[in-house]
Parts: sequence; structure tokens; C-alpha cells
Amino acid sequence: MTAAASADTVHARHYACRFCSEPLRHTFVDLGTSPLCQRHVIPARFDHAESIYPLHVYVCESCFLVQLPAYVAREEIFDAEYGYFSSFSETWLKHAEAYVQMMIPRFGLGAATRVVELASNDGYLLQYFKRAGVPVLGIEPTENTAAIAIKNGIPSLTKFFGRDTAREVLASDGPASVILGNNVLAHVPDINDFVGGMKILLGPGGVVTMEFPQLLHLIDRSYWDTIYHEHFSYLSFTTVEKIFAAQGLVLFDVDDLPTHGGSIRIYGRHADDATKPVHERVLTMRQREKAAGHFDLAYYRTYGERVKESKRAILEFLIEAKRQGKSIAAYGAPGKGNTLLNYCGIRTDLIDYTVDRSPHKQGNFLPGTRLPIYGPEKIRETKPDYLFLLPWNLKDEIVRQMADIRAWGGKFVVPIPTVQVID
Repeated sequence: MTAAASADTVHARHYACRFCSEPLRHTFVDLGTSPLCQRHVIPARFDHAESIYPLHVYVCESCFLVQLPAYVAREEIFDAEYGYFSSFSETWLKHAEAYVQMMIPRFGLGAATRVVELASNDGYLLQYFKRAGVPVLGIEPTENTAAIAIKNGIPSLTKFFGRDTAREVLASDGPASVILGNNVLAHVPDINDFVGGMKILLGPGGVVTMEFPQLLHLIDRSYWDTIYHEHFSYLSFTTVEKIFAAQGLVLFDVDDLPTHGGSIRIYGRHADDATKPVHERVLTMRQREKAAGHFDLAYYRTYGERVKESKRAILEFLIEAKRQGKSIAAYGAPGKGNTLLNYCGIRTDLIDYTVDRSPHKQGNFLPGTRLPIYGPEKIRETKPDYLFLLPWNLKDEIVRQMADIRAWGGKFVVPIPTVQVID
């Protein structure tokens, strides 16, 4: 055992895998420390210190679940000040509407069925089911986003989901025909309780769909900035299949999705539901992950060095641009952007400010880096030479919205997976 491996083992010996309970001994990547990514700093708190927590990610040698130990309680992350509202992304709204248009005919959804969304945010998706006459319920732990959904006529329960909440909803509203969750499975510290709750609430013949960024793409495309404290787990199809099976749920289909740099949508059912045979896409997905090296620890060990090189490339670009007298502003205030900025140590010496369409973020400062957040009109006022895209997964939408920066010679910069200048 090398000195580095020995130190890693000592550091991790108190952590156990959140699925199979095996001790966590192997580092996937260590991004140092970082504040909570959606805890924006209000002006009145600018001179106050922020809490920071480790971003040290491990891989389980038994089930190969890549995970961030629960350094922060979920109640502290998803509180009344939560800053993400799904409805401010046109791309995401279109994705949600397309999902609804696919699900209704495929599974015969209508007035006699009921859809429950876990982590329903501001009702961005359930609004489309409601318009189609399908009864809905959102379960959302953050009060401020759920309040928007309720205001817009989407019934919402403000609670964390798990077995206890599932029993409560089952008793009050009955079973669900569809349980869905987009980008929530990675956000739960007790993944067994969360999936176990779905088993309880799902009615006979019902369907679960979950969407999440696939670990395969995070590794192969080096999307390391998607690691932050909201994401407790980084998920492969194969490991999620084991997690669902342990709770009596079978994954019978899977879709590839372009969202978040490469995601998958899984379809689950009760193990005794013979009406939904397992599609060949499930076997293909298993084989794809096996061929990539999912069951080999060596597949995970080189990731940390690749992340360090990505950091160097980003800093080299920014430093050289500033030496040339160029002005740089950022676009967006997403969670992934805060990981990138804090890990790279980027402050206002390299990027002047950022902008965001959400009025809930404007007028505040990014956590850690304290970059001021303005509305998009700030770009037209200051005319920066470069616009640094923090939500790179929305590149096409942002480039379309901000196309007029070309009038003064402005260029877009996409930092991940490699630095790319779009002129």
C-alpha cells in the first residue's frame, strides 16, 4: 500500500457506502472544500464567513456506487433559501413537456390515473400533466419553490420523501400510477429509504421513471463540476438497478438523454408485474457500462489527475486573457458553476461578475467566490470580450439568447470538458 493509499484509507474509515454499507476506502476525486452551491450570499451577509465542507468523493469497492459522504444534512442544503427554480430554463421546460407528451399515450394516463413527482420544484413539469387532465401531486422539500407551484395551482406537499412520507400519501391520496423524479435520485443521502418509499407508494401496474446524469459521461467527458454537496451519489445504470432490485423494483427500460451532458431515464415496475417485459435496451446499457470498466477500480483511479489538468487549462485561459487586457464576465449561477469557480480559485481578479435570469439570484453574490450576480442586461451595458458559460449544458440556449454580443466582438467560452471559444 502506498503512502497516499494509506492516508486515504485512514481518512475514509468512518464512512460506509450508503447502499451496501461497505467501508469506503477508495477516492474517486478530491475537490477540496466548498460552500453550499445554492446558498447565495445576500448583501447584508457579505462580510460574514460561510460554512465550507469537503468535496471528497469515494467509490465503493463492492457495489461501485460513487458517492459524497453526507458532510452536510439534507435539511441544511434544501432549506427555505434554496435558490434553484426549474422554470427559468427554456430548454428544461421543453424537455419536461416532451416527457409528458411521451408518457400519456405510452402508459394510458388520464383522469383515472395519478402522477406523483418527487422533487417537483416550482411545478415546471406537473403543469403539463395538469393541462392534459391528469391528476397530479408534487412532493418538494424546499418551501420557496413549492410555494410557487401551489400558487400556480399544482398541489404540493412540502416534505422530504422516503418510506414515512410514502405511507402518509398512500393513506391520504391512494397509490400512484406514475412516480417520477428528474435529477433527484442523486440528491438523497438515504437512497434505500427513498427507493423503498417508491415501492410503497407505487400502485399495482404502476411505473417509476427517474432521470439522472450517467456516471459514464461524468467520467469519460470529465464533467467534474457536477460534483457538489447537493449530489450525494453519482449514478450508473448498473448500480441503480441493484438499488431498485433490493427494494423489489425491476428496471424494465432505459433511455439515453442529452440533458446535463449525458443522462439516462430509467423505467421501473414492481417485481411481480409481468405486463412490462425487460427491454433489450437494459441489457445493452449493462454491457456498455461493463465494457467501460464499471466493475474495475482502475477505471475510477485516474479521474483525479484528469480533473487537475482541466483546472490548469481553465486557469491558463483566464490568466492569458487578462494579461491581454480582455474583460471577462460569466453567465449563470448554477451549482456546477460554483464547484468550478471554487475549485479553481477564480475570483473577481479573473471574472468580473456573473448574470442570471432568475430574479431570486440577482443582487446577491456567488458562494465562496463572492462574484456579484446581475440580470442579463448587465452584459449589454459592460460589453465584455468573453462570456464564460457556467451552465455549459445550456450552451445552445444561452448562445441563442445572447447572440448580440457578437456586435462588439464578444465571444463565448465553454469551460467543460475542455476550454472552447465560440466566436
